Amino acid sequence: MIRLLGLAAVLLPVWAFAQPGPPPVPVTTDAVRSGDVAIEVLANGVVQSESVVTIRTRVDGAINEVHVQEGDFVRRGQVLFTLDSRLTQAILAQQEAQLARDRAQATRAQSDADRYRSLRGESFASQQRFEQAVADAAAAAATVRATEAIIQQTRLNLEFSRITADVDGRLGALPLRAGNVLRQAENTPLGTITQVDPVLVQFNVPERWLPRIRASMQGAALPVHVRADGDAGAPVRGELIFVDSQVDTATGTIGLKARFINSDQRLWPGAYVRVALNAGADQDVLTVAAPAVQTGQQGRFVFVAEQGVARRRSVELVRVAGERAVVRGQLRDGERVIVDGAQRVSDGARIQDRSATPPGPRVSALETR
Repeated sequence: MIRLLGLAAVLLPVWAFAQPGPPPVPVTTDAVRSGDVAIEVLANGVVQSESVVTIRTRVDGAINEVHVQEGDFVRRGQVLFTLDSRLTQAILAQQEAQLARDRAQATRAQSDADRYRSLRGESFASQQRFEQAVADAAAAAATVRATEAIIQQTRLNLEFSRITADVDGRLGALPLRAGNVLRQAENTPLGTITQVDPVLVQFNVPERWLPRIRASMQGAALPVHVRADGDAGAPVRGELIFVDSQVDTATGTIGLKARFINSDQRLWPGAYVRVALNAGADQDVLTVAAPAVQTGQQGRFVFVAEQGVARRRSVELVRVAGERAVVRGQLRDGERVIVDGAQRVSDGARIQDRSATPPGPRVSALETR
């Protein structure tokens, strides 16, 4: 019996050391990638029209006819309203008759001046009478020109009785209908025309992006993509055309504007849109899946999978670009970092990589604010 107890005491340490360790932690990994990463600064913007024209009358008169409906798309030069022009036409007829009289008088005065010029050469007329005839001819000619100018003004007023569109655009509400009397002095608006193609998008970005934006604009126009809420189509592409002259000290942002061709009218003036400004790219940088970056007391770090063991590596987080994080540290292109399960491992822990497929092709990511 004593011998059996002694044998058990000898075998106990061997059995204890034979116990297996903790099972490997199941994780998924993703490859470290090296390359260029596009910088697309995200912001919220507002669609603006390049031109909003208020329709007003330039002559007095009653509205005879309204040729358009509210919300219609109109072209420049299209007739919108017709005013009663009968009084203007009567005035024009009177002025044209007066012009005929003035021209007849000018012809007679010029003939008298020519006659006195020939008589003055033969010493049959005095110098004073000749000068008077020349002055009368000049005055008659001036009267003709004055009457012609008045007729031109009346014809212009007659043209203004047909109110036309000054720009291509979409009509707003039309508060006045046929029968209303318009007076130029009252300056009553008849509606508005909002230009919808092209349109502008105004947005603000943090001032830290200003040096990079200015440097990128030296080569070519920066592309800007926008998408309205609920729009399932591809983003609308435009170009950056304006950078504000000063930074808003209250918000620490800089105002920008981009112009977009809007022939399909996907962008509506006044609507809010999501903006992505392409501000160049970071050259030859390392990126990892954003969830792989962990935060500890000593700063940021990732776990690298090395032959079934997790190894901790310190990194510096530069920025987050969509689903990827741009980092600096002791990483190499192609190394596998732990993405799912990184919170359950420690430095030196055994792991089991359950990644289903190798990483796909690289894509440009969007810069978050």
